[in-house]
Amino acid sequence: MTQYLPPNLLALFAARDPIPYLPPADKLGHEKKRLSYGGIASLVNEFEDPKDTPPPTRVETKDERKERKRKERAEAHAYKLEQDLALWDPTGQHAGYSDAFKSLFVARVVSFISFLLYMKYD
Repeated sequence: MTQYLPPNLLALFAARDPIPYLPPADKLGHEKKRLSYGGIASLVNEFEDPKDTPPPTRVETKDERKERKRKERAEAHAYKLEQDLALWDPTGQHAGYSDAFKSLFVARVVSFISFLLYMKYD
């Protein structure tokens, strides 16, 4: 069927020149002479003396870091609460109490929170 194609398309189907043979550049793996396996006896004197070795450094693990940060946040929060409690004046006029028309009333908070918890674990 290809004999009926025009010459420019027949050139696409023409065979290429064969790949020239080149001898291997190196010996094959099984022909190479390899060094025999040896021990570490000759290298033991290169090791450092155990007395000169510094003690290992203790690195904080992820769980320890998380626990430490949680405690720091709890302490900072407790400190802030103590400061706010010390500065609070119950007899003073607060901006939130001055205008009754700016009051915000929240209803059905419990049912809304239970709905959020339901959606979270659903």
